Amino acid sequence: MSRSVLRAEIGEQPDVLARLLVREGPAIRRIARDLARRELRFVLVAARGTSDNAARYAQYALGLTCRLPVALAGPSLVTLYDSPPRLKGALVVGISQSGRSPDVVETIASARREGVPTLAIVNDPESPLAQAAAEVIPLHAGVERSVAATKTYTAQLLAVALLAAGLSGSRKFAEGLGALPDAVADALGTEGAARGAAARLATAPRLVVLSRGLNYPTAHELALKLKELALLEAEALSGADFRHGPIALAGPKLPAIVVSPPGTATESDLAGLADELRRRGSPVLAIGPHGRGSLPVPRLPELLSPIVAIVPGQLLALHAARARGLDPDTPRGLSKVTETR
Repeated sequence: MSRSVLRAEIGEQPDVLARLLVREGPAIRRIARDLARRELRFVLVAARGTSDNAARYAQYALGLTCRLPVALAGPSLVTLYDSPPRLKGALVVGISQSGRSPDVVETIASARREGVPTLAIVNDPESPLAQAAAEVIPLHAGVERSVAATKTYTAQLLAVALLAAGLSGSRKFAEGLGALPDAVADALGTEGAARGAAARLATAPRLVVLSRGLNYPTAHELALKLKELALLEAEALSGADFRHGPIALAGPKLPAIVVSPPGTATESDLAGLADELRRRGSPVLAIGPHGRGSLPVPRLPELLSPIVAIVPGQLLALHAARARGLDPDTPRGLSKVTETR
């Protein structure tokens, strides 16, 4: 089988992350120092699609490291309702692969006109989003030709992690950064197991993707990739929320993917949930822990674990598409840039 553009870009991720660390690490530390001088009360993040899952990660990353509340913007309030939020004390961040979604761009532009600090995390440093923001973190991922975002997503997570570590003022949140590219390279070694798991999922009528905490965004991103590439009805839920009702659906017709990297605060809880699902008859695929039938990932500090945990999920979605007779390079009805207003 020919090697797809998507598979090639998944494989580029160790190099992309290493490049971002070298080229933007000092600049992000400078941005963090400048922001630390302000009395930030909260962060507002505008994003769409895959970048929305990077925004979800920012909620946990900045909450953990800086105890800052992080809200996801409603860009339609600016573009459709002409009712931008009051932003005193805010940092407003736009996250985008292309930087060309008009509603995200206008949310950042509106905030900058209000005089609050604005930041763009974007792959195209010449994009409208980059021009709208006062500060820019370019991702240096190179042109992403596949419709499904992979290397830009992990680069966005790393940019957020670097910003969070810098704002925290604590060295402990910078631990593990140097090991990250090699850890992602190791995670690429799960492809054989991912191919086998994808074949088992290919006929599922629906499935659920579960995680908690910092990897709750990983569950959302994996579910999105399974929808985009394999046309699978995949729903992402917090393991805690799943216990509050939806667990009633558990059984042989509801496969579950449980994302639980080793060494995380949620590891024990999610292992217990996986055991409960197996008792109720649900086929369970674990991403993170080592063990029979799982897709293992290397141990990293929890702040960085989502960057490595999504890689087996990307491979799983790629091979699920192929198992269902679909071309992962041409997802049905999708284009690379969606310009919502």
